[in-house]
Amino acid sequence: MRRRAFMSLLGSAVAWPLAARAQQQGMPVIGFLNGQSSRTWAPMVAAFRRGLNEAGYVEGHNVIIEYRWAEGQPDRLPRLVAEFVQRPVSVIVATGGNNPAIAAKAATSTIPIVFTSNDDPRKYGLVASLNRPGGNVTGVSWFSAELGPKRLALLHDLVPNVTTVALLLNPNNAEIARQPAELQEAARALGLQIVILHASNISDIDNAFATIVQNHIGALVVAGDSFLASRREQITTLAARHAIPTIYSGQEYVAAGGLISYGNSLVDSYRRAGIHTARILKGEEPADLPVDQATRFELAINLKTARTLGLQIPDKLLALADEVIE
Repeated sequence: MRRRAFMSLLGSAVAWPLAARAQQQGMPVIGFLNGQSSRTWAPMVAAFRRGLNEAGYVEGHNVIIEYRWAEGQPDRLPRLVAEFVQRPVSVIVATGGNNPAIAAKAATSTIPIVFTSNDDPRKYGLVASLNRPGGNVTGVSWFSAELGPKRLALLHDLVPNVTTVALLLNPNNAEIARQPAELQEAARALGLQIVILHASNISDIDNAFATIVQNHIGALVVAGDSFLASRREQITTLAARHAIPTIYSGQEYVAAGGLISYGNSLVDSYRRAGIHTARILKGEEPADLPVDQATRFELAINLKTARTLGLQIPDKLLALADEVIE
């Protein structure tokens, strides 16, 4: 097993005049919208490009991609979407949480939209059904929120003597509203106590770790959330600094030095979004293109971090792991 290499292939955005010339020459233009930052989302952008490549599209050769980043500020999204609509682009790819897709759908009913969503897109009115979206919106979805109890069980296997575990979540994320109750129920079955901590900005994350240290909480579960994922370097650094065994929602945390993760493969989901986008560029209608429900789950373990924490990874976890970082 080997560490997956994440390569940032973002480069600089192509100027709009070039995009306009490309459209005049028949080259399609993709508007890639993300609610977070280019630096933290580089592996997912690379995966999206890989999906396009698999379907025959190569950026700069037969397709142009324009990038817009909200930098974690949802109020920027309507203006960024408006730029795509005014050009117009051939497809809008809305990523980094559900807010970009909601903003894109509110802005246009004609330009095809491909979303990535870690919840049921029907709840947000993005599609009428998963099999027949019925409008100009389709995409890739996965259900991260339901995996909380599984993550807690894996963490318990790793640190069985810990009796109190914190759950760090973003209170502004409606997708995980039911997760605390589900985790409380799972904790009771394991004989654990759960402490809920909220973080919706950088200082909240610092304060959450201060609370964990002050209250001698033994371990941490980080909920799936695009904001928290964008702050993975901060979170994994604090977890290492305070020697807190932590389980995360995605492999990108483990690649950044986190201990263990379990969840849908975010990289694979973005690759699928690239394939979906290519299908639309080739003439398929979003209304008839079923939402791709990503079902690939990954368990990743960072042995170097485990050694730093003085933890011995059980053989049964190593046998189950899809990725082990030495």
